[in-house]
Formats: sequence, structure tokens, C-alpha cells
Amino acid sequence: MTRDHRYVQLGLIAAMQVFGLAVWFSASAVVPTLREVWHISDAQAVWLTASVQVGFVAGAITSAALNLPDRFPPQRVAACSALGAALVTAAVPVFADGFGVAVVLRLCTGFFLAGVYPVGMKLMASWFGSTGRGLALGVLVGALTLGSALPQLLKGLGTLPWQGVLGAAAALGAVAALLAVTLVRPGPYLSGGAARHRPRYALEMFRERGPLLANLGYFGHMWELYALWTWLPSFVAAGTVAADTTTGLVAFAAIGVAGFAGCLLGGWAADRYGRARAAGAALVVSGVCCVLSPLFYGSALPVLLVLLVVWGAAVIADSGVFSTALSEVADSRYVGTALTAQTAIGFLLTVVTINLVPVLADLTGWRYAFLVLAPGPILGALAMRALGGREAPASRPDQPIGETT
Repeated sequence: MTRDHRYVQLGLIAAMQVFGLAVWFSASAVVPTLREVWHISDAQAVWLTASVQVGFVAGAITSAALNLPDRFPPQRVAACSALGAALVTAAVPVFADGFGVAVVLRLCTGFFLAGVYPVGMKLMASWFGSTGRGLALGVLVGALTLGSALPQLLKGLGTLPWQGVLGAAAALGAVAALLAVTLVRPGPYLSGGAARHRPRYALEMFRERGPLLANLGYFGHMWELYALWTWLPSFVAAGTVAADTTTGLVAFAAIGVAGFAGCLLGGWAADRYGRARAAGAALVVSGVCCVLSPLFYGSALPVLLVLLVVWGAAVIADSGVFSTALSEVADSRYVGTALTAQTAIGFLLTVVTINLVPVLADLTGWRYAFLVLAPGPILGALAMRALGGREAPASRPDQPIGETT
């Protein structure tokens, strides 16, 4: 393996994630239009996003129970999954004429995406040993962030109808499948043999202190993340007089651009200072932003943008760090299963908070709506403090994924 080839694969896997995950928020980005066209209620609008999360959980549970990322070539699993997500996304403007069909198709989108994101994490980890894995997975989660925010950019450009936004996202998903099947390959830190079927490992890992704390930190992070991403445009729109296209661009800047930068910073810090310290710092910053959000509500757009950029960077900076930590403390034969189970539970939590935020907004107004997210980063930071420096990445020898320690 040459160093250059490793970074070529980093770019290819990251590109696969950006394009493959563009379908995630494709319907959420055009919710204001769908409310008018389909005459759907606010609760139904919520489920256009929450249904993807539920579908993802179902897909991740299925994948973990069958040990799919550990028993089959991961690049092929990712290719089939990305193509499936693209096809059901393209089906929405063709077959859906209202909420019912659309929410079923969005459930299917999430189901297929469970074979793209966690499998991409395993592929990326297979190219990097412990000393560089934090930054590599930071790049991967940055790609997730950019991909998730792409529909907001498409909407912000103001040139595509809602059918075009979904169609463009689906086309990007098809490109991701093509990249995965033709160019993406697993690296030398992935053993050649397939793991035996062991569905119980998805639960067995919680008996060990390292995986337990890494997962608890991740769950606190996920309590906040997707609810913020889903409702940030509504928070901006309710507190400012910004046009819909401007709101989309602000959301893309905070979620996509700042989020990508935060992922790179978090990955670098994880390799430099340790997984627990890097994740804990990000959780503290995002928690502080969450608590301060009522003070910034209604501020001039440039002032609000400062908070949102810092928050957008911090809220995702630790995501790759948790994945890195788990990939190093879980049974190395079942890293794909462990990462998939971690994301399954984390995304199940997002369904709760995605629904809680608008409920609180109805009761108190959007000024205080995000305060319900604060317990997540607080509890996550406590878990990282307990984890401490026991997983020191620089001192841990590199070894293939698929060999026990």
C-alpha cells in the first residue's frame, strides 16, 4: 500500500458518502412547498424526516443482525444500498401524490441508507491505522454533513422545483453507487476472511466499559444533532425576515460548510489529544450553543449566523470521534456490526427529538425550542469524562480490522 493510494481511497469513499447521503434531507428541504401542494399538516411534515430515521434504524438493525458489513464485501453492500436509496427517492415525485405514499418511500430511503453510512465508516477505517483514523473518519462524517446539506443548497439556489430537488439528489445517489462498485476498495486494515455470523455481538459489546462509554457519548450527541439539522431552517425563519432561499443558504453554511470544517477539526484533535478529550470538548461547545440559542433568537442575521456556524461545527465535530473510538475498543472482527448497531440506536433517539422540538416550539415559541436538546451533550460530555484518556490512539499499535486484540 502506498501513502498516495490510501488518500485516493479516502477521497473516493468521502465522495461516495457526499453523493449517497444527498437523498437524506431531500424531502425535508422542500417541506414548505409540499405543505402547499399536498395540504399536509405540521405533524405530517415532521414525519417526512422522522420516517427516514425510522427506516434507517430498521435497516441498521437488519444489517447488524445479519452481520452484513462483516460477512460481505463492504463496497458492494454500499453500492447496492446507495442505488436502492436513489431509486426510492426518485420514485417520490413520480408516484407520490400525497403524504401516505411519500412517507413509505422515505422509510425505504432510510432503510437503504443504513448500508451506506456505517459501511462507509468501516471502509474508511480499513485504510487507516489508529494514528490516522480519527482524521480519516472526521473526513467521512464531514462528507455525511455536506451530503445531508446539499438539498438545502439546491433549494437555496432557487432554480429547481421540488421534484427537481429530489431528482437531483437521486441522481447523486446513483453516482455514489457507481463509485462504490467501480473504484472503492477495502484497505489493508481489513482482514481477508469473513467473520462468522454472530448477531448477539450488537448487544454483547455493551457489557464492556470502553464500548459502553463510547456509545453513551454518541447517544448524547445524536440526541442533539439531527433535531438541530431538521429544525434549524425553521428557527432561522421564525426569528428573522429572511427569504426562503436565504434561509436555505444559511442552513447550508451552518450545517454543510461549518459542519465539514468541524469534522476535520474534531478528527485532527482526536488524533492529537485523544478521542475522549476531543469529543468531550465538542460536546461542551455544542451544549453551550444550545443553552445560548434563546439569547440569539431574533438577532440580526449576521449575529445569528455566528452562533449557527459555531454550533454547526461543534455539533458534528465529535461524530467521527465516537466512531473512531468504537472501532478501536470493539471486537475487531465485528467492527462493522458494532458501528451499525451504534448508529441504529443513535438514530432511534433522533426520532424522539425531531418530534419534541416542534412540540416545544408550539408551547413556548421557537426562541426556547432547542433547549430540549441540551441534556444530550451534557450527558455525552459526562460519559467522555468517565472514558478519560484510557483510549490513547497514538500509543496503540496499528492492526487490521478483523484481528482480535
